Amino acid sequence: MPNRRDLLAQAAALSLLPALPVLAQDRANPMPEELRAALERDPTAPVLGNPQGDITLTEFFDYNCPHCRTMLPLISDLVRSDPALRVVYREWPVFGAGSDFAARVSLAALPGGNYWRLHAALLSMRGRAEEATVMRTVRDLGLDEDALREGMASDPVERHISTSFLLADHMGLMGTPTFICGDEAVFGAVTAQELRDLVARGRRTMGV
Repeated sequence: MPNRRDLLAQAAALSLLPALPVLAQDRANPMPEELRAALERDPTAPVLGNPQGDITLTEFFDYNCPHCRTMLPLISDLVRSDPALRVVYREWPVFGAGSDFAARVSLAALPGGNYWRLHAALLSMRGRAEEATVMRTVRDLGLDEDALREGMASDPVERHISTSFLLADHMGLMGTPTFICGDEAVFGAVTAQELRDLVARGRRTMGV
């Protein structure tokens, strides 16, 4: 588990990002490459779609965010319709203890290859994500409850969640869901066409 000194060091590193060299000076408001790497290439972050895709769409979300729930089928359809799209999920549990519990359990399912099943089930369930409802969903899926509880406090889970808060604070994100592609961030529920347009602008921005 990262200690306070580790987290402060991470925060200090992120706070310096605007002062670091930018490699894409040909764009009007380019994202620093160090920030892009933190957003798109964090090894603790779940990746759906094409891992070698030509463009990355990052979503900051919370399992208790009603708009995040409505976005689930749109993201699924977008991944199916765009074989070159890479989607990175950033668990950002801002809706309380239940959200934090759900995020940790979901991330704990990543090493065993069960993240997407649990992610989709948690965003599809009725009512709030709390310990009881989350673990009932885990049992309904036939997942190993004890293993997931053990993995909730693992270093990768701790790093992912703490980094999500640091990144969101650094970028001044307003809430969930937030979608980032190319140099652009969009907050709130959007339509399927708006998602496709965001990805298309991202490709143009990145010269894909």
